[in-house]
Amino acid sequence: PAGNDTTSLINIIINIRDTSNCITEYYMSPITVRSDSEGINKLITTFQNSANALTSNPLVRILSSGNQNAIGQIITSLSNEFNNINIKILEDAISNGIPATTISISSLGESQTSQTTTVSVNSSATIEYNSQLNCYANVRDYLITFTSNLLITTSDSIKLQASSLARFTEATNQLTQKTSMLASDKCYQLAQALYSMANKIPYEDVQIAANQISQCASNVLTAINGPLQQRTSILDLDFSRSTNFPSDYDTDLESVWAHPNLVDGGNDYSWGAIEQGRYNYYQKQAANQITTQVNQITSLLTSALNIHLNIGQNITMNTSSVIMS
Repeated sequence: PAGNDTTSLINIIINIRDTSNCITEYYMSPITVRSDSEGINKLITTFQNSANALTSNPLVRILSSGNQNAIGQIITSLSNEFNNINIKILEDAISNGIPATTISISSLGESQTSQTTTVSVNSSATIEYNSQLNCYANVRDYLITFTSNLLITTSDSIKLQASSLARFTEATNQLTQKTSMLASDKCYQLAQALYSMANKIPYEDVQIAANQISQCASNVLTAINGPLQQRTSILDLDFSRSTNFPSDYDTDLESVWAHPNLVDGGNDYSWGAIEQGRYNYYQKQAANQITTQVNQITSLLTSALNIHLNIGQNITMNTSSVIMS
């Protein structure tokens, strides 16, 4: 990943571990790593203009390699860039009068960006915000697919994948239903793997992995509930997928499309209300599924951590996304 925004420096720490899992840290000289902005912009432009040409993109070729180390680094690097861009997009939107409480949810301990003066909403700014929001949401929706089938082999594998997913899901306003559900599924797999090997690996490894997995789980739970709570915008891709007619809608009597009463539209039977009802129905279904999965993840992580605790001991995990004790 690229280094500090100002200096581009990355501090490197090497952990040296012996066969008894005793660890010593060795600090190396900082190195300079700069973001390949041109390559990232080319990826986004190609995705928007000619998705079929993505297979020849250098970043996509690496992501398609199946090498989890390379994929983890690319996903983390892209996430860092996208997250920084998202912060700037939100700041611009808020400065143009869009209420902060309707487009973003702050992390724990972070104060919501305040609007000290009343600014009338700039319609062109709203259009620009939605355009950029959906652009990056669509790219994330595409990129998440490269993490789904990565093998989980060792504790290092768990830590790498969990760390990249925690960063990837940080911008909760840009996560589609598909992105949230795939990330939640992967977090559940990582939590299961961590629990299965918790008694064979050091406590430090369990703690690091549990920390990252819990952050990812919290992020996707926030993301999927944001639009339902009117805290974040409804993403175009989600709305389109929810309101497109299924091919068998006229023959599948069990389809939600065959039962208008399953959709909460009140007494409003306009097409817009029906579409909004369809969206709400599928979003709530996804939210319920993720809520159940996050509860299971929390249980697995708690059990994995408890293996390393003696009677009377406890642990508190305090991150930007979750507090566990």
